[in-house]
Amino acid sequence: MCLGIPGRIVEITDAGRMAAMADVSGVKREVNIACVAEGDPAALVGRWALIHVGFAMALIDEAEAAATLEALRHLGEAQETLEQIAEGARALS
Repeated sequence: MCLGIPGRIVEITDAGRMAAMADVSGVKREVNIACVAEGDPAALVGRWALIHVGFAMALIDEAEAAATLEALRHLGEAQETLEQIAEGARALS
């Protein structure tokens, strides 16, 4: 299973290498935009993309980005709850 995390393209760092800086939940990292670039890479600045292992895999709109980030937040909370339940079960063993 692959997990793409929404990130906003904030600048093109090297158009020749198809590299851009993406803001992923406040953390900026360089990503490859070759899979989503059509024409001038500068047109991607401000756009949202699903990012997986350093590659912008698909463009998404802001509403989809927000919904995906919210779902990921809920998954994190669910994981924390499951870990607390497991820890409690181990303590009772």
